[in-house]
Amino acid sequence: MNIGDKAPEILGKDQNGKEIRLSDFAGKKLVLYFYPKDNTSGCTAEACSIRDSYADLKKAGYAVVGVSVDSAASHLKFIEKQSLPFDLIADTDHALVEAMGVWGEKSMYGRKYMGTFRTTFIIDETGVITHIFLPKAIKTKEHGAQILAL
Repeated sequence: MNIGDKAPEILGKDQNGKEIRLSDFAGKKLVLYFYPKDNTSGCTAEACSIRDSYADLKKAGYAVVGVSVDSAASHLKFIEKQSLPFDLIADTDHALVEAMGVWGEKSMYGRKYMGTFRTTFIIDETGVITHIFLPKAIKTKEHGAQILAL
């Protein structure tokens, strides 16, 4: 997906099994952020940064949805442990990460594996992608402020 593309209508199911659609956010800007794994240090720092900026993001007209390939049960624990005020999509079938182009080969300590690239898409009120934060641009501890600075 690129700037100017329309995001997919069906985003996936949240931590409660409820289907989340792009049209649910009509008239709002959407922060759709992808992260590798619940309860890891970088992903927790990013989620908490967005949580801490959530009131300001809402005031600025944004809705927020996080996405990882973790299970709904894992998301429920992550939301509870970190007091996250937004939904997390459990993309266990990899449909959304693949559609958005954020799933691919990664490398850590010389080991190659498939995973999610930390990426944030800003989607306007009509469902069009207006900004993309690529992995190297995201500062996990400051990501909420990075979004607000747009």
